[in-house]
Amino acid sequence: MNITLYHILHVFSLLVLTAHTYMAFANPAPENRKRTLMVTGIASLLLVISGCGMVTKLGFSFGSGWVVVKLLCWLAFSALAGIAYRKPELRGTLSFTGLAVLLVALVMVFAKPF
Repeated sequence: MNITLYHILHVFSLLVLTAHTYMAFANPAPENRKRTLMVTGIASLLLVISGCGMVTKLGFSFGSGWVVVKLLCWLAFSALAGIAYRKPELRGTLSFTGLAVLLVALVMVFAKPF
């Protein structure tokens, strides 16, 4: 597959995952839970598949430190929507955690420090 398609799929799935995760923070009503978790799960899967595809296409190693950090950021951010429904009293803390995780992932994209 073309690297441009990987980029588009990656950014689009990140936008969908972020939007629905913060939607879960804003309104963790039980009637929204199933659909929100379904959408965030699909977006998360597409995010990691497209990210791994780009790593492979660009010739980077999965053992690189920045790739490992990105995978940990993906895992942490993917869990936030589910946690928001289980612990709605932590929404503020989870929101700031999500922003921090997104910032670290963004820095890893541009800096590749490891």
